[in-house]
Amino acid sequence: MKRFAIWFCLHASLAFAAPEEIQVYMDEMDAPGQFGLDVHNNTVLSGSGASDYPGAVPPVHVYRMTPEFSYGLTENFELGAYFLSSYSATTGPAYDGTKLRIKYIATKEPGQTDFWGANLEVGKLATAVSQAPWNAELKGIYGFRQGKWTVAFNANLAWSLSGPGALPPSLELDSKVAWSVKKDLALGFESYNGVGPVRRMGYLGQESQTLYAVVDTAVAGWDLNLGLGRGLSSVSDQWILKGIVGVPF
Repeated sequence: MKRFAIWFCLHASLAFAAPEEIQVYMDEMDAPGQFGLDVHNNTVLSGSGASDYPGAVPPVHVYRMTPEFSYGLTENFELGAYFLSSYSATTGPAYDGTKLRIKYIATKEPGQTDFWGANLEVGKLATAVSQAPWNAELKGIYGFRQGKWTVAFNANLAWSLSGPGALPPSLELDSKVAWSVKKDLALGFESYNGVGPVRRMGYLGQESQTLYAVVDTAVAGWDLNLGLGRGLSSVSDQWILKGIVGVPF
């Protein structure tokens, strides 16, 4: 029991820093044989100045940039690779690790408005961003489009694969609601909510809860997802700025 309590506390600390990728997954896919590139950016404008665990970089004012390369394998499967980097005024630039992923989106029938799928990620991360070096995450994806509205949900199960800092499986629930103002411009909200370790869920005040106001647009073929986030629990980062840039090929 004592060991599990220690694991729970470590997990809670690990969840509070802004991740390398702040995104609600939907049904966007590269066509078979097509390459894609998204560049994820975020920084904590106001938050904790303390390390979450020994070796971690305090999240406040850290800038994270993660290029995500993707490739359409088939109509239903897409491969991806993340290359994590960060910059801190105290530690300078750093390479924080690599993740690989495979994404599946089910075939939609003509006129079908909803979509579903899954995304599996496996990666090895630096101590500065993860207490356990080898990690995995399985994302369940569901959403629908109705008129000008887009709604999407992700249920994310994360767990450690190895290492002395191995943590128990934990759950996060993310969602997105967007309204299309006009072509290539949508306004909405994204919510990222830690639920906690699977064996002890429900202590939401001890987990990161963040709500983002977001803009999705396109400029000269470049796709942009811009958001300003506000932490809703006492342990969340207070203000986070994020941007995802889709690079045209």
